[in-house]
Amino acid sequence: MTKSVPSVSVTYAQNRSSTTSNELGMRKMQERAYEMRGEQYLLIKSPPASGKSRALMFIALDKLEHQGLKQAIVVVPEKSIGSSFNDEPLSKFGFWADWQVAPRWNLCNAPGGDDGKVGAVGRFLESNDQVLVCTHATFRFAVDKFGIEVFDDRLIAIDEFHHVSANPDNKLGAHLGALIARDKVHVVAMTGSYFRGDAEAVLSPEDESKFETVTYTYYEQLNGYEYLKTLDIGYYFYTGSYADEILSVLDPSEKTIVHIPNVNSRESTKDKHREVEHIIDALGDWQGTDPVTGFQLVKTGDGRILKIADLVDDEPSKRDRVAAALKDPAHKNDRDHVDIIIALGMAKEGFDWIWCEHALTVGYRASLTEIVQIIGRATRDAKGKTRARFTNLIAEPDASEEAVTEAINDTLKAIAASLLMEQVLAPRFNFTPKTKTSGPVEGFDYGPEGYNPDKENVGFDADTGQIQMEIKGLTVPKSEQAKRICTEDLNEVITAFVQDRHTIERGLFDEELVPEELTQVRMGKIVGRKFPELDAEDQEAVRQHAIAALNLTQKAKQVTLEGLEAEETQSANTALIDGVRKYAMDVRELDIDLIDQINPFGEAYSILAKTMSEDSLKQVKEVISAKKVKLSPEEARELAHRALRFKKERGRLPSITSPDAWEKRMAEGIAFLARMKQEAGRG
Repeated sequence: MTKSVPSVSVTYAQNRSSTTSNELGMRKMQERAYEMRGEQYLLIKSPPASGKSRALMFIALDKLEHQGLKQAIVVVPEKSIGSSFNDEPLSKFGFWADWQVAPRWNLCNAPGGDDGKVGAVGRFLESNDQVLVCTHATFRFAVDKFGIEVFDDRLIAIDEFHHVSANPDNKLGAHLGALIARDKVHVVAMTGSYFRGDAEAVLSPEDESKFETVTYTYYEQLNGYEYLKTLDIGYYFYTGSYADEILSVLDPSEKTIVHIPNVNSRESTKDKHREVEHIIDALGDWQGTDPVTGFQLVKTGDGRILKIADLVDDEPSKRDRVAAALKDPAHKNDRDHVDIIIALGMAKEGFDWIWCEHALTVGYRASLTEIVQIIGRATRDAKGKTRARFTNLIAEPDASEEAVTEAINDTLKAIAASLLMEQVLAPRFNFTPKTKTSGPVEGFDYGPEGYNPDKENVGFDADTGQIQMEIKGLTVPKSEQAKRICTEDLNEVITAFVQDRHTIERGLFDEELVPEELTQVRMGKIVGRKFPELDAEDQEAVRQHAIAALNLTQKAKQVTLEGLEAEETQSANTALIDGVRKYAMDVRELDIDLIDQINPFGEAYSILAKTMSEDSLKQVKEVISAKKVKLSPEEARELAHRALRFKKERGRLPSITSPDAWEKRMAEGIAFLARMKQEAGRG
């Protein structure tokens, strides 16, 4: 019997808007991107399977034909993704030109290493041909060899843009920075996850300000599907060997990609081939290998024959045959072609199997972008596919302290990934302060009661997947950069917050925690570190918007899970938008102080307590409690900073005897600094 506890379950409207094309053959996201085709620097943030590759084709053809650019160079992270930019007969669907790449200029298909391909880039630049496709590595080496001037008056299109980093050690990022500084190229950047697993900035603030952004959210994408209606995200803890428990979460009747753990990870048995054999053995009786595809054939207890693609096998001839069978275009629309794919380091970014219903990942993944990509494998729309899910199978801590500490790290990272995915999957928030002159925003549905001028209102735009919320006391961003962050980039701020180990440890396991220490002090510090160029008021605006987005999604999740428990079935699931509305109605007056009083990790802990054994949870608490440190000078200064804001609002400093925990904590920060100053004076 399979089991899984979803940390979030989202239901979508199936309005078909993201699968319907206009008269030019463009789907909704592509049409939105094409409207911005005249921009010199364009950033397209859109989930897997939303059609970014074709959107680039439309834009590139216009730039070549109507904007005076000489050539277009499409840069992809790995050779396999180059096929996304093969020839497309766009005119067949209404566009005015076709996308064509001469075989010699798709360097992802060319034999040999990057040295020879760099020479090919040089020959392309001197030719009259218009489109070249190459890998990030080939492009980096070409810039090293030829300099940046040779790329003048050309379009540089960078796919999977999250591989770029503002860190000077990132060569692609450094080259891009130099190209932007010269200002002689056009750039189209595309990504399904505009954040990095290492929390590094993708672009410097100066470069980022030059980009116009086209955003198409996961919510819009899935809401506009024809078939897929529900997506579950969950994690499941196990003891012993994962291969012994995998059938607890692996349903053989679901089309599944199993990502087994890296051989260096704690979850690995260090023998990846035995792990694959164990999974196959658990599924049924092995019947042999298909001579054409190389798929393993396994007979289940109910008599079905499962076709299992083993991408872990190191023998090149076997693995290449299986990989080729999976990519065979003749079987793209054949649901019965394969049933389960077992992979290690493959079948992630750019892998297209529309029938995938379950992405099952063993062991945490250090990169949150990798998790977004893995989930993207299951979120394709396909006939008869109404539900999809992602499950992270994680080892519970064992008795030895070293293993406990390592297991805790894995657990925290898995929870961070889950929290981030909840934000990625939720509708986009549009926050405004509640004032006497507030009124309904055009295009938003405020529910059966309509807009109420006497309360904080929640509206929903079904077309764009946005939630419009009025919040009393909300700080409004002033600068253009702060406005852009609050509308476009809150998930990047939330990523840095939930990846902060100190933050998540305290939020989950510190019973004495005052939530404002995280929502105000910790989030304030992260925003200040991430955007030092913003003034204090704009930093506070970004902080408030980010914590509001995170906490309101968490409260919506609480409503969703309560609905599940009440009905004892996943079919009772409530959409996140309904959860937000219900929470707003329950509290009646939604103000920023109330939102700051919510522990962002409260609901995550509730799920953790249900999925992890009592003994393991106790071990985790004990280990973290033993490491707990008292107030640091840096934290005391942050508290004192908040105390000054308190004084400005209330006309007095916080009192250390106050019954309000947050006021008392701020007063403790002031007292701590006073003691430090006193001791320094004595010294």
